[in-house]
Amino acid sequence: MGDLKRTALIYDFDGTLARGNLQETSFIPDIGMTKEEFWSRVKERTRAQDADEILVYMHLMLEKAKEQCIQITSKDLRRHGEKAPLFPGLADKSWFHRINEHAAERGLALEHYIVSSGIHEMIEGCAIRDVFRQVFASKFIYIDDVAAWPGVGINYTTKTQYLFRINKGIDNHWDNVSINSYMPEDERPIPFDRMIFLGDGDTDIPTMKMLTHKGGHSVAVYDSDRTDRDLKKIHKLISDSRVEFVAPADYEQNSQIDIIIKGILGRIARNHGYRPTE
Repeated sequence: MGDLKRTALIYDFDGTLARGNLQETSFIPDIGMTKEEFWSRVKERTRAQDADEILVYMHLMLEKAKEQCIQITSKDLRRHGEKAPLFPGLADKSWFHRINEHAAERGLALEHYIVSSGIHEMIEGCAIRDVFRQVFASKFIYIDDVAAWPGVGINYTTKTQYLFRINKGIDNHWDNVSINSYMPEDERPIPFDRMIFLGDGDTDIPTMKMLTHKGGHSVAVYDSDRTDRDLKKIHKLISDSRVEFVAPADYEQNSQIDIIIKGILGRIARNHGYRPTE
């Protein structure tokens, strides 16, 4: 079959691989707030300060922890991530093994990435961290292993740059020289048409739109327990041509998302020369 062609399956995290936001599972209760209080405060401060919402929520985490005399260490954040309520088919990693095998049979070397506005260190603590080649997410700067300030804040527009980092084979946040340097399309490790993005909400819209425009593939997933208001957002993603497919966030064998991703991988493989033997 020859060399396998590198292909990327890129996920948002909160609402895509796990229910809700990771901070809501244990961190927000530990700082004495409800999730409604926390996010309401974030929205108010974002508007009042004309600020970036991601940086505001990260700063509020630090502020409220300090008020409760809680030090936020990277170990503590990973511990919070261990409690991530993953969707069906993920915790035992069967999804990743199954989809990798399906891709390899068609000449594709599938790599998994996360591009998320959530907290990097929490994602590092989750049970499925080792299946991802790289996690691109918001993260803190540490002094003596205590979180001191937001170091990276990934919002709905900055998410798009990470498609280019994956496209050019750049596995870090800091290398702005390589990301802005010219690289011929045929020399890029993972072309856009061998990328699939899975996301669930408003912060994923520019990423979905850009990837679709570049010839890649975008899929919206949703929690079956979501409200009518949340589902209307999914309807809008379809009507606005942001995504090709929509499916419940169920990663079990023969689920809708399983069938869709396998179908897209088959399309990618055919476009890159694979022909089934039967």
